[in-house]
Amino acid sequence: MSVTIDIAGLRPEQVLFAPSPLSELAEMLHVMSAPGHHPGLHGWAVATASALPCGLADRIDEAGFLWHATRADILLPAEPQATLTGELDALDRMDDELFVAAALEISCMAHYHRGVPQPLTSEADRREALERATARGPREAAFAERLLRDPHATRAWLRRLLEDCEQEFFGAVWQDVRTGLYGDTRHKAELLKHKGMGAALTAMSPALELDEFNGRLVADKLVDTVGATGDLGLTCIPTAFGWPHLVVKVAPGWRPVIQYPISGPNLPQPMAVKRLQLRLEALAHPVRMRLCRALARGPHTVGELAGAYGLTPPEVSRHLSRLKKAGLLTTQRRGRYVLHHLDLTAVARLGNDFLDTLLR
Repeated sequence: MSVTIDIAGLRPEQVLFAPSPLSELAEMLHVMSAPGHHPGLHGWAVATASALPCGLADRIDEAGFLWHATRADILLPAEPQATLTGELDALDRMDDELFVAAALEISCMAHYHRGVPQPLTSEADRREALERATARGPREAAFAERLLRDPHATRAWLRRLLEDCEQEFFGAVWQDVRTGLYGDTRHKAELLKHKGMGAALTAMSPALELDEFNGRLVADKLVDTVGATGDLGLTCIPTAFGWPHLVVKVAPGWRPVIQYPISGPNLPQPMAVKRLQLRLEALAHPVRMRLCRALARGPHTVGELAGAYGLTPPEVSRHLSRLKKAGLLTTQRRGRYVLHHLDLTAVARLGNDFLDTLLR
């Protein structure tokens, strides 16, 4: 299982290492939205969230699916700018259909083999987007409906939200982390210049491997995806807040982007042997590991999981039952939907390597 990028013919001058204020803000919002993914940043997340004005906190929550389960493609710029304003200006110039399709990708299970979604023009894509948003709650559903109904006004609302985040907390934190991010990209650029593409690309993460014979860059992740740089090139963005995530964007029509962490905290120690054995036995199946990979990024219904992995709903239910019995899952009913959540705290106690792999 891996994400493979065909880099045959990619030239060193087509590889860009650059920090992105927009992607780093998205990571900070992700940490605040899903602190269980980032145990070492829990204190920062709590302190920052508690200091936000009430209205801003509500607005961040309203658009949370843009950064909660995964980062929407609009938050990973292929051409990073020096300022958040510059990157937001670039978003303003994006076609409405492309912007909406990327913004409504609220699950880590994109189906690009069916083509890029077109929720503004395709009724089937529109229904699927609204169904996923509705399953996650009324705020998500309301935001998705508003974006589909009036993309221009909603995009302006989102820009104001991100600008207010810059004023309240991001601006100050960005000044603290930008030096390290720019230092890392200078180091990668030197590797690219003096030691070649393989050294520079694999230096981003131990999970990246260069297959020079076949011209492929392979990211070791619990998902199968294939993309290509073609003539578009490759953008590599460091993040100080993103550990342990390694984000790889290989959507059709987009320049491939890799967001890689430059540091990370320690995770808790494993649990008692009997409890550990019970949980490891529950996870000793490739299908259940794949389900955990999806659930680590956010809650999903049985139907969503079944459709994503080519299983029947009863099969998925049996696997989820095994995970729940081991104390790794919780469920929440939201109207006619039952959402299944992975207990990241429990998973973290299994050890660093397993959690890192799920979230990579």
